[in-house]
Amino acid sequence: MKKFVMIHDENLCIGCQACSVACRNENNVTDGVYRVQVHAEMKGIFPKLKTDFTRHSCVMCENSPCVEVCPTGASFKTENGITLINHNLCVSCKYCILACPYDARFVDPITNEIGKCTFCFENRTSLGLEPACVSVCPTDALIFGDINDENSKVSKVLSKEAVEYPKAEFGTHPSLVFIKNKKGGRYE
Repeated sequence: MKKFVMIHDENLCIGCQACSVACRNENNVTDGVYRVQVHAEMKGIFPKLKTDFTRHSCVMCENSPCVEVCPTGASFKTENGITLINHNLCVSCKYCILACPYDARFVDPITNEIGKCTFCFENRTSLGLEPACVSVCPTDALIFGDINDENSKVSKVLSKEAVEYPKAEFGTHPSLVFIKNKKGGRYE
């Protein structure tokens, strides 16, 4: 069985927002809300500066608090580990928004539906394609694939690189991991 994982390599990310634009276009995301964004954080004092670019989106937790609190079963996990929302069952109670430690869900201001990153499951991943964000990244900072396939790029990178699991202390076991930025000047 496939288990999808995404890696965001902060050393390669340039903060161009191509991932966010592709996501908005592919998934018809309403203005004012985002399934994915890249945030820039400048550290240090000139000339000793460093900019970190971090991805902000759903991390596809194995132990998903949003799924656990959903009273209708609208939030659920696929067999591939992707957290989705069945909008036919969702009553927009917003429990999932409150339960998410990653602040990755939102209310669409036009449809009033709960939204989040889905790794483009419905329109790309389930068809064997990469998520839109991965397909347009100009620096290959995003790597996506089946961690259960030892020949996949994601498995090969994970076997060689040290990664960080966001908010690991919560025990959610994210499927979106980060290779932390090692670039930039020392800024002590």
